Amino acid sequence: MTQEVTRRHYLDAMGITSWASRYQLPNALPTDVCEWQDAPAKAAPRERLQALLDDAPARQPSRQPGRESDLAPKVAASPSAVKALLGQPTPTEQVSQPEASTELEPTTQVERAEPLTFSLSCACIDGRWLSLCEGEISAVEQQLLANMLRAAGIGHGELPAVIHFTWPPMATAFEPEEPLEEAQEGVAAFIAGAVSRQGWQLEQVLWWGAESATPDLERVIALDGGHSETLALPVWQGPSLAALTQDANAKRALWPRLVALGKQWGDA
Repeated sequence: MTQEVTRRHYLDAMGITSWASRYQLPNALPTDVCEWQDAPAKAAPRERLQALLDDAPARQPSRQPGRESDLAPKVAASPSAVKALLGQPTPTEQVSQPEASTELEPTTQVERAEPLTFSLSCACIDGRWLSLCEGEISAVEQQLLANMLRAAGIGHGELPAVIHFTWPPMATAFEPEEPLEEAQEGVAAFIAGAVSRQGWQLEQVLWWGAESATPDLERVIALDGGHSETLALPVWQGPSLAALTQDANAKRALWPRLVALGKQWGDA
């Protein structure tokens, strides 16, 4: 059997498909011709490779004086080493190997990262200031906001349409790797998209209900010294609109701040 036939038998025994050209391409060297033996019945690749190893005669290296003790272990260990690579125990291992323990080792469970959850209601005032509150803004709260801004001289008295944002957009669609970072990028992309579509020139954020915001939203806005790192804008903080609709004293306490806010609007 030629070397090429032997090589292909070994590749076939290992489950590796070998390819040979059937046609001679222009200017290509001719394919080596060899005599093929009848293909044996197909067996599992592992079994075929083991049969080849069992049938292969052991190579007897030339002995040199004083080296018999060095060469003998290497010759004897050769088939065992190959069988070890195949994952099969040698006769010695079959005798000496103790029974495998039936006890299962406890597996370490990897904690699943949960996404941050929150929703926002946003309205842009004359393309300059972004009014922001958590959750769905009711019709009463929306009317109160419009009245307060009109009284303070902010905008033209009419509150523009409110847009809503919910995170995560698809709660069961994916498992977040970095929940906080992904939520911040989501909010930033949402605001940037609205700015691009509407042509806004944002200068400031009015965050209503900042003191009662959920921890998730606080982390997402990332307020630091009156500035949002996520939105890259200064942030003015006011009480929640829901609380203002129920408390007249809260409205009176807020009025001086609204006057100062209106002056800031006019000076800008």
